[in-house]
Amino acid sequence: MDKTNENFSFKKYAWNQFKKNKIALISLYLLLFLVIIALFAPYLANDRPLYCEYEGNTMYPAFADETRKDSIFDKNGEFVQVLQYDITDWRQLNLSKVIWAPIPYSPNSMDRYNRDYAAPGGKQRYKSPSGEILDIPNRFRHKLGTDGIGRDLASGLIHGTKISLMVGLVSMGIAALIGIILGALAGFFGDNKLKMTRIKYYLTIIGVVLGIFYGFGFRKYEISNGFNDGFNSGMWEILISFVLFLIIIILLRLISRIFGISSFNKEIFVPIDTFVSRGIELLNSIPRLILIITISAVVEPSIWIVMVIIGVTGWTRIARFTRAEFLRIRSLEYVQAAQSLGFSSIRTIFKHALPNALAPVFVSIAFGIASAILIESGLSFLGIGVPDDIVTWGNLLNLGRQNLEAWWLILYPGLAIFFTITIYNMIAEASRDALDPKLKS
Repeated sequence: MDKTNENFSFKKYAWNQFKKNKIALISLYLLLFLVIIALFAPYLANDRPLYCEYEGNTMYPAFADETRKDSIFDKNGEFVQVLQYDITDWRQLNLSKVIWAPIPYSPNSMDRYNRDYAAPGGKQRYKSPSGEILDIPNRFRHKLGTDGIGRDLASGLIHGTKISLMVGLVSMGIAALIGIILGALAGFFGDNKLKMTRIKYYLTIIGVVLGIFYGFGFRKYEISNGFNDGFNSGMWEILISFVLFLIIIILLRLISRIFGISSFNKEIFVPIDTFVSRGIELLNSIPRLILIITISAVVEPSIWIVMVIIGVTGWTRIARFTRAEFLRIRSLEYVQAAQSLGFSSIRTIFKHALPNALAPVFVSIAFGIASAILIESGLSFLGIGVPDDIVTWGNLLNLGRQNLEAWWLILYPGLAIFFTITIYNMIAEASRDALDPKLKS
């Protein structure tokens, strides 16, 4: 009970320390603001009305499926037309009542009357429902300008916020999962605590190699095509690959039972710490950005694959911090008491030791999210890995590079990237100071 109170007191003290850093606290509020923008992006920037009345029919186009079709009848029951939501120009309809999104443009919708880089304060044109070409009303003005094919920059920035935050969270979620597990195993067992029979040891190594090859390498095109179809399809292909990975290991273990040799049943120590440490050194010896660019260039363009690549190549820092914490924690009394009571190693690691080792890991994850956003922006800027139909801040910067006179395509996306990365770095630095283990003493 005392231990629980001590942990709770430290968490409360750490939060108070964090709040003393006013810049970090403001950064946290700004991050929450960005999260709100990302969550409500489809309703903040959309070329379909949030609510409208047309020929006596009440509709909520922005909340409906974009491929939806509605047959419109007038008050007398006579057929008027068929509205297909994704191709209808809602501004050309005589709507009796309408509520537009704050930015009445979708990120990929093209305004042909404001093509060729319409400047934020420049002249912009508009086709009225009567067919006249007029000066654009303030309600439909492109406040931050357009690109070369008439896409609204403000809409692209809003929807790009969703992509950037998602890239950071998903990629670092993958990195955290790999890094925490490997770091915990390496730090807890070291090189001389995990024992395994020789046959299991050798077959595990062979199974891992074959499982990676046949489960993931051999099926890379299926995985790539799955992510092109959507996140759920991609994760389903990953699950199939993981199941194949496990099946190969299980088959090898069954073979070992049939053809078991007594000399291979002797137990040996598994140098898991050495394996993990050498793996970290190997990945760190290769420039990460070059590795990511190389992998992204040989697979099908997909934002989900980019997230997976960033995550799979970004776990080493998290693993190092986790390993260092476990090297310290494994000698503490409560961990040794758990082992003395006969608790399994897995329970001791994940239920007792891990919760007390996560503080520096969270700081590393926060820095990693900023790094992931920067990497994705760089890949988008170079036109690598990210499909052309997905609007990201890096894509917008790339459009600005193609026409340096369109300063708004460079300034606003650049500021968005700069402020987002700065926000994460400020939060991470303040968290590092607040969660300093020295404060516990």
